[in-house]
Amino acid sequence: MTSEEPDSPAQPRVRTVAELGEDGVIALATGGVRPDPRVPVGPGDDAAVVVTPDGRTVVSSDALVEGRHFRFELTTPEHVGRRAIAQNAADIAAMGAVCTAFTVTLGCPPETGEDVIAGIARGTTRGADDAGGAIAGGDVVRTEQVLLAVTVLGDLQGRAPVLLSGARPGDVVAVCGTLGHSAAGLDVLLAGHEGFGGLVETYRCPAPPLAAGPQAAVAGATALTDVSDGLLRDARALARASGVAIALDGALLAPDDELVACAAALGADADLWVRTGGEDHALLATFPAGAALPAGWRAIGTAAAPAGAPAGTVTVDGDAGPAAGGWNTFTETEENGR
Repeated sequence: MTSEEPDSPAQPRVRTVAELGEDGVIALATGGVRPDPRVPVGPGDDAAVVVTPDGRTVVSSDALVEGRHFRFELTTPEHVGRRAIAQNAADIAAMGAVCTAFTVTLGCPPETGEDVIAGIARGTTRGADDAGGAIAGGDVVRTEQVLLAVTVLGDLQGRAPVLLSGARPGDVVAVCGTLGHSAAGLDVLLAGHEGFGGLVETYRCPAPPLAAGPQAAVAGATALTDVSDGLLRDARALARASGVAIALDGALLAPDDELVACAAALGADADLWVRTGGEDHALLATFPAGAALPAGWRAIGTAAAPAGAPAGTVTVDGDAGPAAGGWNTFTETEENGR
């Protein structure tokens, strides 16, 4: 006599957003939003009300589009939600401000499963908590592919914003956070390699050093940005806005052990990941010469008056060639760490 395996419990059928309807999708997307004193009127009314203690509001917005910025075979809905929040929060930190509130617009095809919506909502809620802000509202709309557009509000806490245009000749160029990990993580996934989970996690959901932005502002940073499109490209934008040239020290950009091991496994170039890979959302700043760098920041070069080269020139050990790298959303034909 043989024993029979007990029947496995039936899995609940996943409804589509077409079955849920707009009200159901909104309820699913906002179910985890908790009250926050900075948002006295949140999701559910015609518009949100957000407290602005400083009297000024820092605002940024960004979007993730399925097939362009992420693919569900490489990531999860929750990671997409967290990533959308993180990359917007990094822009606020790059002004020397702190996050207060986020609005989230979710677009998706009617056949999208409720599990995708729930996962994205978990991700945006967790991401907002991690960033120190609150979800204030948003919108849902039918689109051809999943779209997540986020607007973030920030508070300068009485400080002046730290702009791209403030670097001066003689300033120290410094960075806080990882470089090249996101690009390496994407290459791990595309190669089908099963190792290097930390790098993969950074690609799926970067963890910008958000507190380092206000810390840099307090420490007297003269210019500040986040590394979203690659170190060299973003350094060039800062140098061009400030009217300076930037000389980076290759020895100070040496890849860490994890990147070196990953490059060896994939037959890739770890230096290229560090210099041109985007979306770690490290912070890049300039500080006055001789100033003490805040904890977690490390010097990687210097700013100088342009001499024989236009403002915006960025070199590594005197070589301007690698500065062509980085991400350009309208010219790149494939994902490059994004």
